[in-house]
Formats: sequence, structure tokens, C-alpha cells
Amino acid sequence: MKEAAHPGGRAETAQRRRQRILAWMREHGAPVRGGELAKRLRVSRQCLVQDVAILRASGEEILATPRGYRLPPRPNHVHRTILACRHAPERTEEELQILVDHGVKILDVIVEHPLYGELRGSLMIESRADVQDFLKQVNTTHATLLSSLTGGVHLHTVEASRPEMISRARARLRARGILLK
Repeated sequence: MKEAAHPGGRAETAQRRRQRILAWMREHGAPVRGGELAKRLRVSRQCLVQDVAILRASGEEILATPRGYRLPPRPNHVHRTILACRHAPERTEEELQILVDHGVKILDVIVEHPLYGELRGSLMIESRADVQDFLKQVNTTHATLLSSLTGGVHLHTVEASRPEMISRARARLRARGILLK
């Protein structure tokens, strides 16, 4: 109640705490368990979960991993673009391997659904091992690829440390008949 008597006191305290969460995650780089962070900040685990949700809603990209919360690595010079592709489900492995073999990280897949608008799935695929893990998950869950909703048409947000890596991957996808434009 004391904080409520001081105009803006509670909101300022919560905002300061959220900034401390971000600062702590930036400084340490590695994932931090929610319970550990809550203890450090002297708040409940539920309060911390709410703070993380508010930070995410404000645009902060906080990842929840099995080892704890973390911020995604941010290379100084990352080049990002969107690629428009079309292929049958059987060519998914080929598409993904072309990208990772050229040093391109696949951040997501996006389809434009006639009823729901844009549907996006996070991928975070950056190696052949990631490609194999993804394909194994598709096979074991019998899940349908988002591109099946749009006749194989989909977008990928991709990034690489150098623009020529994306250009070479784009050329290879075009040569293989996967790139739309």
C-alpha cells in the first residue's frame, strides 16, 4: 500500500525490475532458470513469469528454453531477408539443406491463410543436424507442414553473417525450382 500512495511508485518499481531482468540476461548470455532469477529479484516465480510476458509483449525477444530464459544471440552484422518458396513436402529437406549449407539460418516459416491471415511458425534451423531433428519431429508427430495449407507456397525469414551467403543460397534455390521470385 505504501507504493500506491506514491504516484507511479509501483509501476516504476515493476519497470525497473523488468529492466534488471533484461540487463541480467544480457550480462550473463547463458540461459537462466526462472526460479533463480525470481530469487535474485526477490519476487515470486509467478511475478517473474508475468514480467517476462510483459517484456515480450513490449517487443523484447525472450526465449524460454528447457534450461531457462535467454535472449537470442545478436551478431553485430546480421543480414536478414524473406525468401518466397514453393515446393512439395517431399522437397522440404532439400530446401532446408540448401539454406544451411550456404550458412543461412532459417528463422521461421510463414504462410498467408485465407481465413486467419498470416500464420508463422518458429524454426531456428542453422545446421544439417537441425534439419534432421526437424524432419524427425515432422515424421514422429505426423504433423502437417504449414505450406500444405497453401499448395506449397510459403515464406522463410532467413539471416546470415554476409549478404553473399543469402545470394548464393537464393541462386541455388532458384536453380532447383524452389524459389518463387
